[in-house]
Amino acid sequence: MAEQLARITEVHDLGMIALRGDLDAIAAALGMAAPDRTSIATEGDRMLGWMSPDEALLILPAASRAADLSRLTEALADRHALVADVSDARAVFDVIGPHADDVIAKLAPIDAGTMPAGHLRRTRLAQVAAAIWRIEGGFRVIGFRSVADYMRLVLANAAIPGSGLGPR
Repeated sequence: MAEQLARITEVHDLGMIALRGDLDAIAAALGMAAPDRTSIATEGDRMLGWMSPDEALLILPAASRAADLSRLTEALADRHALVADVSDARAVFDVIGPHADDVIAKLAPIDAGTMPAGHLRRTRLAQVAAAIWRIEGGFRVIGFRSVADYMRLVLANAAIPGSGLGPR
């Protein structure tokens, strides 16, 4: 019997803070480097993803989100900025395995196999908005919680044994 292309796992215990405004000011308030266009910067257990020219997504352990939310709100109070906890509005999945790139390639219009580490891509996963980036052994996918069941299903179906995109 053929092996599953990748393991699909929902990730819990992450906090996510949406940030809008001057990305350099946001990065300074975080004490991190601003991510380059279409990239994700990592520092320790925190990641700052470029979402648009004036939007970033801070991904961090759930246990530290309240403190960081408060600190960022205070640090950016005198600037034109938005700081919003979106943790409960997002679902996160890891796609890990030898053919994780096939799973992503079936669902999103990107060449997942050539996607470099540190690159974040906003795209569609099947018919829903998603952000995707490479992690150790595969990819991390973030989407809206309201479509989490659908995302889980399409990811699982794309990982069905024997459904790879071709010989390696």
